[in-house]
Amino acid sequence: MVRMPIVNSDAAGIDISATIHAVAVPIDRDEESVRLFGGFTEDLKAIAEWLRQCSITSVAMESTGVYWKPLYMILIENGFEVLLVNAKHVKNVTGRKTDEEDARWIQKLHSCGLLKSSFIPDNATEQLRTLVRHRKRLLEDSSKYVQRMQKALELMNIKIHCVISDLMGKTGTAIIEAILAGERMPKNFLIHVDGRIKADSEKITQSLTGNWREEQLFLLEENYSLYQYIQQRIISCESKIEKYFKSVITNSEGIHQKQISTERQTRKSRQKKKNDPLFDVRGYLYRIHGVDVTEIFGISETSALEILAETGTDLSKWEDEKKFVSWLNLCPNNKISGGKLISSMVMSKKSGYVAQSFRAAANGLQRSDHWLGDYFRRMKTKGGNKYAIIATARKLAIIYYKMVRYKQEFNPIDAETYRQKYKAVKIAWLEKQLSRLKVA
Repeated sequence: MVRMPIVNSDAAGIDISATIHAVAVPIDRDEESVRLFGGFTEDLKAIAEWLRQCSITSVAMESTGVYWKPLYMILIENGFEVLLVNAKHVKNVTGRKTDEEDARWIQKLHSCGLLKSSFIPDNATEQLRTLVRHRKRLLEDSSKYVQRMQKALELMNIKIHCVISDLMGKTGTAIIEAILAGERMPKNFLIHVDGRIKADSEKITQSLTGNWREEQLFLLEENYSLYQYIQQRIISCESKIEKYFKSVITNSEGIHQKQISTERQTRKSRQKKKNDPLFDVRGYLYRIHGVDVTEIFGISETSALEILAETGTDLSKWEDEKKFVSWLNLCPNNKISGGKLISSMVMSKKSGYVAQSFRAAANGLQRSDHWLGDYFRRMKTKGGNKYAIIATARKLAIIYYKMVRYKQEFNPIDAETYRQKYKAVKIAWLEKQLSRLKVA
């Protein structure tokens, strides 16, 4: 039997669940080396006290749901080094599945130095992450209420949502409010139609001729009220996020106090999209990062805000851009056996919020006329749409990493220069292949 060397003799392992935490320490630290504790606050404090009595300095635990967070905070406050590890990385041997055995197994792996901690944001980043994720969920909830309004209209054969692009836009909102106020004559709705609507009056009138049903009108009113309430909650959440940014800028010495120049504002000035925050996200991000990350092709204010909330401002936690894109699961998972590459597929695991933001940004570059658009289309020809999205998202992530960590300005190459450069590389490769054929 091979014995693994002990590199961390003061290590403990904890198996986390909703109501019971199993804690394991080295067998020479206590007569009962594995103990079970409850999930209440006094139990968590008892865990920290027992670990201190056992002279433990480092603790490893599984990232089970959200149950680990209260214990993690208490252990950090008590001065312990805490490793939060992926549950897949500490899977026990088949047939030994108990809380006590899992805790003992985690402790053993940790003492041998075989565990790697997951990324844990600092307290300030955790606050922003909570607010931004809450805002995102509110937006998702609001879209569900819009879908329910569309269903209620469809069941009454009111097709206005098929005629206008946005049911919750200026025209759509005015028409819904008129319906809820009791209006039923199709022609009377025309006064609410904005001049920018492309559909003609006849088509709009036809779309508003239907079978008005009392129960569906009730559902329409209920869902519209809930939608309006969610919109107010979104505004409240955005106000809290802006307040957070103001406090960070006021209290942090390392924050860049310079504003975005007029030239830079003009270079990428656009109207805010429907779901963009109401406050100046771009200005706050520039003062925090020192560079304007929204200049990156495809990265909107919302995307940049979500990425900041998940990664924080200190990207040195990842040694280089390769480690960063690996953490994002935006690079191949190369499997080598016998000196040969047998697989290079991207790992099939759920994408995190950051990877989703980069992928969404990459997907929006399909028809763009800059060099990243050319790159996307070339990758799509090579491996399909999913392949192109991942490859382009990886490019965006690398650009973002270098800008934020090294304070490099975004300096894209000209599209024509990129095409000529790729053409030269292609010609050189073909000439090399031709020379090989001639020799053969």
